[in-house]
Amino acid sequence: MGFGQWYAGGTAGFSTISADGQTVINGGSTAISLYKPENGPAVQLFVGRHWREYLSTQGSYSWNRNPLQFTGTRIEGGQEVTFEQKRSSRQNVVTAEVLIYFRPRSSRFRPYVLGGLGMVNASSRAGEVVVSKGRVVLPPERFSVTRLQQRTAVGLDFRLKDGWRFRYTFWENISANPFSRELVPRGRRNLLNFQNMFGFLKEF
Repeated sequence: MGFGQWYAGGTAGFSTISADGQTVINGGSTAISLYKPENGPAVQLFVGRHWREYLSTQGSYSWNRNPLQFTGTRIEGGQEVTFEQKRSSRQNVVTAEVLIYFRPRSSRFRPYVLGGLGMVNASSRAGEVVVSKGRVVLPPERFSVTRLQQRTAVGLDFRLKDGWRFRYTFWENISANPFSRELVPRGRRNLLNFQNMFGFLKEF
């Protein structure tokens, strides 16, 4: 295997995204908001090139889907306004990444760390309203935001036969939070997306 070798592959697994919420209490009112996510499926496709014994680069496309539940409560002047709404969310990501390996390419086991930057499009679509009390103002039926995303990962390539390798990767993705900005009161945390991914790559 010479330097400058191409590879391509794909992985699949599950995604866990972070929650957020906010509480504002003053002399005349109380407001509480939060969204609660659930785990969902994730897939990734990638094409890369081994440049040196321990250095590779790749470009990747990934997708994940996570159910959400938005909750908002406001009490003012003795009047309560409360809602709970189920929503779906999706993220589509395109990223350029650098991989640093800890063992030579001839090794059967090749652990690595990865860093990258890219763009993520995060969207959400409204579902069932589970609870509605008072004059509720719901989040938009649909919203979509595109932002810069930072990606880090640790993983392992395991050599099989005929240029094939099994790949495991644990991703951490960080971006601005499009879901928090739709909370009232608005949340403040970045969106964290953790993914456990399993798949295969083929070296050419």
